[in-house]
Amino acid sequence: MLRVLAVDDEEPALAELLYLLRADPRVRAAEGATDATEALRRITRAVEAGPESDEAIDVLFLDIQMAGLTGLDVARLLAGFARPPLIVFVTAHEGFAVHAFDLKAVDYVLKPVRRERLAEAVRRVAEQAEALGYRRAAPPATTPDTIPVELGGVTRLVAVQDIAYAEAQGDYARLHTQDASHLVRIPLTTLEERWQQHGFVRIHRRHLVALHRIDELRLDGGSMSVRVGDAELAVSRRHASRLRELLLRRSAS
Repeated sequence: MLRVLAVDDEEPALAELLYLLRADPRVRAAEGATDATEALRRITRAVEAGPESDEAIDVLFLDIQMAGLTGLDVARLLAGFARPPLIVFVTAHEGFAVHAFDLKAVDYVLKPVRRERLAEAVRRVAEQAEALGYRRAAPPATTPDTIPVELGGVTRLVAVQDIAYAEAQGDYARLHTQDASHLVRIPLTTLEERWQQHGFVRIHRRHLVALHRIDELRLDGGSMSVRVGDAELAVSRRHASRLRELLLRRSAS
C-alpha cells in the first residue's frame, strides 16, 4: 500500500489527481501540496520521522512547471536523500520526458490525466516499491465516499452524501452543499458515472442532482423544474420522464 504526495500548483488539477489516486486500492493515503516549497518541507519531515511513521511518503506525483521551484528542481534536490520517494511526473508538456527519466522517474504521465493511464503508473510504482522493500501497511478502515476539494491551498474531503447537486462549468464541475460550493476539475459526465450508486441523477446537461435532496417537483405549462434547497433547477425534456419515474419509486419505497 502506497503513501502518496501529489504536487501541483493548479488546485483543480491537484484535486482531480487526488480523487483518482484515492480511488486506487493500491494507494493507502494520498495528500496534496500546491507548491514545491511545501512539498519539500513535508518530505523532509517524513524522512526525519522515518519510513515506519504515519508521515512517511513512498511516492511523489509531481507536476513539472510550477511557480518558483519546478518539479525537476525538486527531483534533483531529492536525489541527495539516502532514501528519496519514488517520482512520477504528471505534466501537460511532452518535452521534459528525457530530463525526467534522467532523474530516474518511474513514469511520466501527460495531462489531462486518464484513469487508465494513472492506474498503470500506480502499478509501476507499486512494483518498484515492493522491489525496494518499502513498507506495505494494511489498508485503513473504509470510510464514506468523499471527494477532495481545495480551500485556500488546503485539501479538504467533502462527503458525497453532503452534496446536493453539481453544476457543469466546461471541463469543471461546481459542487453545491448546504453551506458552500466547490469547483473541481472533473467533467459532469464523469461524476454522473461515479455517483449513480449514491443516488445522483442527471436532470439537465448542466445539472446532476442527488435524488434525496429534491424537495419539490414543479410543472409550469410544458416545463419542469425541481427545487433543491434554495435553488430551482430546470429539468430538460430528455430527462423528465426518467426523473419522474425515479421520484415515484422513491416515494413508494
